[in-house]
Amino acid sequence: MERRHDLDAIRVCAFFLLVLYHVGMYYVSWDWHVKSPHAGETLEPFMLMTGPWRLSLLFLVSGAASAFLWQKGSKGFLGARSWRLLVPLIFGMLVIVPPQSYYEVLDSRMPGGFHDGYLAFWGRYLAGDPNFCDDDGCLDVPTWNHLWFVAYLWVYTVALWVLARFTPRLVDRLSTGLGRALRGASVIVLPWLWLAGIRIALLDRFPSTHGLFDDLYNHLQYFPQFLLGFLLARSTPFWEQLQRVRWWSLGLAVAGYALLILYFYGSGYDDANPAPDWLRMSQRAVWALNQWCALTAIFGFCYRFRHADSAWLRYLVPAVFPVYILHQSIIVTAAYNLRPLHMPALPEGLLLVALTFGLCFAGYEVIRRVPLLRPLFGLKFRQTPPTRRSASTMAISTELPSREG
Repeated sequence: MERRHDLDAIRVCAFFLLVLYHVGMYYVSWDWHVKSPHAGETLEPFMLMTGPWRLSLLFLVSGAASAFLWQKGSKGFLGARSWRLLVPLIFGMLVIVPPQSYYEVLDSRMPGGFHDGYLAFWGRYLAGDPNFCDDDGCLDVPTWNHLWFVAYLWVYTVALWVLARFTPRLVDRLSTGLGRALRGASVIVLPWLWLAGIRIALLDRFPSTHGLFDDLYNHLQYFPQFLLGFLLARSTPFWEQLQRVRWWSLGLAVAGYALLILYFYGSGYDDANPAPDWLRMSQRAVWALNQWCALTAIFGFCYRFRHADSAWLRYLVPAVFPVYILHQSIIVTAAYNLRPLHMPALPEGLLLVALTFGLCFAGYEVIRRVPLLRPLFGLKFRQTPPTRRSASTMAISTELPSREG
């Protein structure tokens, strides 16, 4: 069972793109926890480069990681995954996320403002106080904010365990059937039709909430991608097919991105002057095309590096989950407290990126050395000691989930 270093690298890059994306959310016009005085549309076309596919990539890679872990043995699978996901989720909601809500309240138009300090806010946060309100509505606390991904991943893992544990023949048939169906151009066309269909049919009725129970559209795009990663993780023909269509995928992804930019920033349509329904639905089909083709291009180009291990990769893979847990609270806290400096947007943004990565990795260096902290951030209680095995032996015997974080 050979380790897929390309999936390791893709996962690292996807999470680091997420950090940059959340720094960007401070500077764009879209709603977020706190907003910069410099907020506007300048960065939005760059944010849109990853917007359609960034999270889909994470769910697909997570599904593949689950397949490698399941291959080790189904016994203990659900317990191990629950421990690695639920403990950080609960700890994050109680300890890591509250500063985001605190600064969101300070940045809000709450009548009279909030002046009692963080500890007073934290106590009210833990008690589920519903009175943090302004003219945009009330803050729901406690909350998981950016950790919604962990909650969804656990729910999908439970569904996968039920499916694989009690209907193994169905899983085998699905894996075989998908492998046969996703050949040639079908590897692009069939997933695109699914993503376009659900976006056209459901987005108006079930807009993205990340609230788990009222998020049907997101479940119908993310769970199938998670399941696809699980079912085809060990299908060499599938990955080789992605490699063959990588240039076509890249071209279609770039074309889709250009059409999205034209629609959102060159058409003249906005909330006050909405686009006609046929054009809006066409844009959703283009969104889905960009979403899937970007994924197939990334996996296709990276597949040739599946054996490319490195010291940097071995360091970064276990760091990903702790960095992910920490990053948004650091961004929100740093951004709000940098305001009194009145810096121009560009140097402030670069400083914010540097502070976020610097503090995240400083935090990781502490976390990985303290056994009691490690499980709170998705790591094993004790760090696996290094051995003198050869690199080739390590590549074969160290499965993907062992570095999953």
